[in-house]
Formats: sequence, structure tokens, C-alpha cells
Amino acid sequence: MRVIAAPAVMAVLLAAAPAAAKTLSVSPGADAQEALQLALLDAKPGDVVELAAGRYELTDGLSLDVDGVTVKGAGPEATILSFDGQKGGAEGLLITSDRVTVRDLAVENSKGDGVKSKDADQISMINLRVEWTGGPKATNGAYGVYPVGSTNVLIEGVTVRGASDAGIYVGQSKNIVVRGSRAEFNVAGIEIENSSNADVYDNVVTRNTGGILVFDLPNLPVMGGHSTRIFGNRIVDNDTPNFAPEGNIVASVPVGAGVMVMANRNVHVFDNEIDGNQTAAVMLVSYTRPFDDANYEPTPREVVVRDNRLGRNAWAPAFPGGEQLLAALGGTMPPVMWDGVGPEGAGEAQKINLLNGPVINLNLPKAGAMDQARPEVAAKIEQGAVAEPAAVVLPEDQAVLMAS
Repeated sequence: MRVIAAPAVMAVLLAAAPAAAKTLSVSPGADAQEALQLALLDAKPGDVVELAAGRYELTDGLSLDVDGVTVKGAGPEATILSFDGQKGGAEGLLITSDRVTVRDLAVENSKGDGVKSKDADQISMINLRVEWTGGPKATNGAYGVYPVGSTNVLIEGVTVRGASDAGIYVGQSKNIVVRGSRAEFNVAGIEIENSSNADVYDNVVTRNTGGILVFDLPNLPVMGGHSTRIFGNRIVDNDTPNFAPEGNIVASVPVGAGVMVMANRNVHVFDNEIDGNQTAAVMLVSYTRPFDDANYEPTPREVVVRDNRLGRNAWAPAFPGGEQLLAALGGTMPPVMWDGVGPEGAGEAQKINLLNGPVINLNLPKAGAMDQARPEVAAKIEQGAVAEPAAVVLPEDQAVLMAS
């Protein structure tokens, strides 16, 4: 047996031990761009990149590709990353690594998206403010916070204003919690797209064009969005004219759509306050654009709307044909609307359950055929029980962040 002397043992242990986590501190100043990006490049797993209070004038997008890093400011009104002079980069901050937390700071006027994560696992965005300070404009960035292709997503205590697509957007992702956040003056307040297993709750969604959207679109790398719960939110006074760039899918969202479900499956909308939305409190619609994806189902399925507190909604529906529909109904429109288009898959059970009455079924023969509507108003629509998805459970370290 080989005996290793004590100094040699110590050397082996030191070589095997991971480097101690450290804090890399950055302060605003003339070299803020270089200093901040250098800290993001130099960070190691477990490190904290700590941004002191102040305004950081940045001219290029920032990126992080190291796992296990926390980027932390002194608060969203204290640490401000200003991209007013941004000349390069498609985002304010792009994250392409796992187990990353961004918290306690603001991103203003980024050229593109505010904070984006791509193909990340355990991405947490906490106590952020992302804002385009000039108000709603088509030239603003598309998304405020934007996890895409990600798993175990936590968005908590985030405020977004002025996004020309969606303030809080999660796309092609799974295992998602969006809670305790505020979205206002965006085209879409919160959007869950082509994603699965999402809990969206305890948010305030107001003064957007549309409040909360749950969409599924064709021809994307991840499809078949399902299992979303929308509950405990205030979805009120969504009245901002649509300012999305022409051709964008959300450019068709009518002003005052409280909750809009399109071509998604197993969506449950319950225990929300929905008030002051001129088009509808909740609307279920099919995808209307041409598509060539044989695996895509363009209709909503297994949707449950129940136990919401509905105020004044649907007094002036802003979709094509809405004014004529309102007149045909004698000037009063039910707050919950379904276009009535059946699934393309032969024999597929749609299971639409609209239990917050009164409701209207437009009975459209195909998506978008408003001129062929045969509206029926009922106390409710009930097509068969749909099991509610289980609550989303995030990894333990993200659960600790939620509790902190």
C-alpha cells in the first residue's frame, strides 16, 4: 500500500475541491459595458455577479453562458441597465446556461427583447422591471422576459411595460411558474405559447391589448402545448390599442381580450377577477392562418372556464364582425365566447366546458368565418369532465427562491 505524506494528501484534496464561490462586484461608470460583460464571462458556477445601485449606460447586448450563476442588482428601481444607446445585440441580456437566477434589477429600452433565456434549465427571473419608457410603440422590443426552449422556469415579481409582442412570454418550454408579476401597456400581458405544464397565478394584468394568452402555433420545433392553469389573477381594463408590428401573430389580438385560448389543450381558467375588457372576459378561438403542418390541431380542446369573478366585459367586441354580432344579440354580449369550430381530427373529443355563464357559441363552420356565424347563447356549455393538471413543482433550489 502506498502511503502519501500529509502535504501530498493536502495537495490532492485541494486539487479535487471545487473553487469557492465568489462575488464579482460591478459598479456603474464609463467602463460599465466592458466591466459587466467581463464579469459575466469570468463568473464560475456558484458565483454572484453583483451590480451596485446606479444607472448603467450600455451600448451592446450582454450574454451569459456559465451554469449556476446569479446576477443580482440592488432592486428594480435602484440598479438600472439602460440600453438607450444600444447599437448591437438582439437582447438586453441573453442567457444560454442552466441554473441561472437574474434578480433585483431593471432593463430599460433594449433594442430587442429585455431578458431572454434559450435552451436553459432552471431559469429564474425574480423582482425585475423591464420597460420601454417611451410608452407603447411598434418599434419597442418584442418581449420583456422571454424564456424559450427552457425547462423549470420561474418568473416571479416581474413588471413589464411596453413590449410590442408580450410582456411576459414563455415559449416552447415546460414546467413553468409565472406568479406575483405585473404586465401593463404591452400588446399581450402574459403569453404561454407551445408550452406544457404552466401555472400562471397571482398576477396583475392590466392596460394591455390582451391580458393572458395561451396559444399553440404550427411549424415550430416544439408543438402540442397543453396543461396550463390560469388562476387567482386580476385581469382588468385591458384597453391599449394593438401596436404590434404588422404580420405578427399578436397583431390580430382584439383590444380588450381578457383571456384568449387558441389551439391549445387542457387549459383551466378559474378563480380570476376579470373586468373591464371590452371584447370578452374569456375567448376560445381557432388558428385562422393557412398552415401545412399535418400534426397541428388548430382548435382549442379540453378547456375549462369556471368560478371566475366576471365584471363588465364584452360591451364592444373589437374583432371583425363583432359590431354586427353585438347588434344581432340586441346590444348585449355574453362575457365568455367560443368560436365553435370543431377539431379537424376525426372523432377527437373537444370537451369545451364553459361554466361561467352566460356564454356564446358562434358555431362557425371554420376558423374565421364570421359571416357564417350561427350564434347560440346558453347558461353554460358542458361537454364532459376534464381533469385539472397537477400543480407545477419546480426543483428544490427554485422553490427556495420562491419562498425568499
